[in-house]
Amino acid sequence: MTKVSINTAVKTILELQKENKGATLLGIGPMSQNLLQASFELARDEDFPLMFIASRNQVDMDELGGGYVNGWNQFSFVEAIRNMAAETSFKGLYYVCRDHGGPWQRDKERNDHLQEKEAMDIGKKSYLADIESGFDLLMIDPTKDPFEVGKVIPLGTVISRTVELIEYCERERKIRDLPEIGYEVGTEETNGGLTSTETYETFINRLKEELDSRNLPMPTFIVGQTGTLVRTTEQAGKFNFENACELAEMANKYGVGLKEHNGDYLDDVTLLEHIPSNIVATNVAPQYGTEETRAYLKLEEVEQRLVKYGIVDKPSKLRETLLIHSIKSERWRKWMVGEQRNLTVEEIVKDNEIAIQILDIAGHYTFNDKEVKEEIEKLYQNLSKVNVDGQRFVVNHIKRPIRDYVECYNLKGVTSRIIEKLQSSEAIEIG
Repeated sequence: MTKVSINTAVKTILELQKENKGATLLGIGPMSQNLLQASFELARDEDFPLMFIASRNQVDMDELGGGYVNGWNQFSFVEAIRNMAAETSFKGLYYVCRDHGGPWQRDKERNDHLQEKEAMDIGKKSYLADIESGFDLLMIDPTKDPFEVGKVIPLGTVISRTVELIEYCERERKIRDLPEIGYEVGTEETNGGLTSTETYETFINRLKEELDSRNLPMPTFIVGQTGTLVRTTEQAGKFNFENACELAEMANKYGVGLKEHNGDYLDDVTLLEHIPSNIVATNVAPQYGTEETRAYLKLEEVEQRLVKYGIVDKPSKLRETLLIHSIKSERWRKWMVGEQRNLTVEEIVKDNEIAIQILDIAGHYTFNDKEVKEEIEKLYQNLSKVNVDGQRFVVNHIKRPIRDYVECYNLKGVTSRIIEKLQSSEAIEIG
């Protein structure tokens, strides 16, 4: 299939919305190789575009610490995606996207309280690897300022940093004579200051003025707060349909798409509201990682029954290993509520209920740990003795929640609708 840039794809969806043929694209957090496989198989069968959204903690340069997902840097990440597309005979559209790129976006950078210039330089270095490796979309997010914790960062500061980063990326892209890339701006975080519709439009207006004055492109997406919020393994927010409609209308006036973050664990009714609200894309990440953890635990339960039946005599220790590594990762703190964020490892180990909750939240952060991988392989081998394909079960288990979004977001057949629209329009060309 001819490559369609993400900018063209989004503009086409905005046109399709006017014909009541729109859809909400799904940005998928790439938590594992299994998730890539599940995504490609489902997109191949249901004919919709894929967007893989990788944060800097998940995928980054080796010299900046790499990523917790498979140890991928930008180049190995793009290669893994390309290889999985080939393995699954996927012929459709897919986009490699940077989620929350920029300064202070790695936990260590915030914890070290890097000064602005150093943090911006590191953010630029990471973006350059994104560009050179072939990313299609870069999210420009300079709002994780460790010196402004809990405060609303001034809009002027957010805009000036955003423009500086886009200008840098465009200059480096053009020097290398690489194809156009899309940009995503704004943030779902409350300290980004973009929580009201009035501030949202002010941000777009001022950003457009600054970009136009430098002959820089408008972004493909602008993130807006629709009320969604993920805590533990639940949707803790409340989707605001009216607010979403207003934000989408504002973004549409400037030819850009409204992007929603924290779209995990939404119920079917809320998912179905996304089409009439004209949200162009939603990001979902931790939910799919949690579903993979749950799949492993179900398989481990089967393994334990096989031990009871006398079929398996050397079971894996996957549950125990996942639990220990999840607790020690401490990445669960981001998702906990209240004082639970400050629990010590010793306190968690003594509280079985909280320990199990943390396993559910943070299991996916440990999939690349050597001991965890060894226990997963041992589990698969034990199950294979009774003709149970554990890896296939995991992939299919991950597909279940993705399929819910595909159905409710009207994604089935979207790739064909985009191509047909482009072929019938002289105003937009495939490129």
